[in-house]
Amino acid sequence: MPDSSVPEADAVGIDAPGTDSGSTPIRVAVTGAGGRMGAAAVDAIEAADDLELVAALRRGDDLEQVVRARADVLVDLTVPDSTEEIVHFAVRNGVHAVVGTTGWDEARLAALTDALAAAPGIGVLIAPNFAVGSVLATAFAAKAARFFESVEIIELHHPDKVDAPSGTAARTAALVAEARRAAGTAPSPDATRTGTPEARGADVDGVRVHSVRLRGLVAHQEVLLGSPGETLTIRHDSLDRTSFMPGVLLGIRSVTTAPGLTHGLDAFLGLEER
Repeated sequence: MPDSSVPEADAVGIDAPGTDSGSTPIRVAVTGAGGRMGAAAVDAIEAADDLELVAALRRGDDLEQVVRARADVLVDLTVPDSTEEIVHFAVRNGVHAVVGTTGWDEARLAALTDALAAAPGIGVLIAPNFAVGSVLATAFAAKAARFFESVEIIELHHPDKVDAPSGTAARTAALVAEARRAAGTAPSPDATRTGTPEARGADVDGVRVHSVRLRGLVAHQEVLLGSPGETLTIRHDSLDRTSFMPGVLLGIRSVTTAPGLTHGLDAFLGLEER
C-alpha cells in the first residue's frame, strides 16, 4: 500500500531555477482543497519550507479569501465547470495560477491568453498532468511517434473522473499528431469498415484514444506504437496521488517567474523551450 503521507514529495530534485530556501516563502492558496488531490496538495505545501499555505478553499467558499490572504500563487484543483472563473479571478487580482483542473479547450485557452495580455507579469500554468513520469512518457511518445506506422493511446482512470479522454491523453495525442505531421508520417492504417464505431475509441487529432474507467485505478496511460515486426509500449502509472505533488510544487515555484500562459510542465522540466 503506497504511503499516503506527503513530506517526501519534494525529494526528487526538481526545484525551479533560483529557488532559495532562505528567501521569503511563496504564499499559496488552494481551491478544491476538499478533494483528494486538493488535500494532498495542501499537505505538500505545508511540508515545504519555502512555501506558506495562506488559504485552503472548499466548494462554495468566497474567492475573495485568496486576495485577503495576499496569496502569490493560486493552485486550482476544482472541477471543469469552475476552473475558468477561478483562474480569471486570480489573473484579474494579480495572482499567479497553477491549474490541474481539466476542461481547458482551445477557446478557453485563447480567452485566458487575452486576459493575461492585460495582466503583465502574471503567469498561469495549465498542467494536464503533474506526475513527472507522465510528462516524460508523453515527451518520449511524441519523440518516437514519427518512427512507427501506427500509434494508439489507452488511458485508464478511476470511475469518479468526470472527463474522457483525460487531459493527459488529449495532450499526448496532440503532441504525437504534431510530431507525425512535422515528419510527414502517414496516418495510422485502419481497415475497419463495419462494427460499433465506439469500439475504435475517440479520434483525437487523428490519434485513436481509448478510455477505461475502473475502481481501484488512479491514473495510468499506455501509448502503443507499431511497425511491421515490432511494437513499442510507453506506459506510466500513478499509484498514489503523492506522485503528482513534486510537479505541483515545481509549478508553484516556477510560475512566478514565467509570465503569460505555460501549457504543461515540459518547459519547467527543461524538455522544451517555453
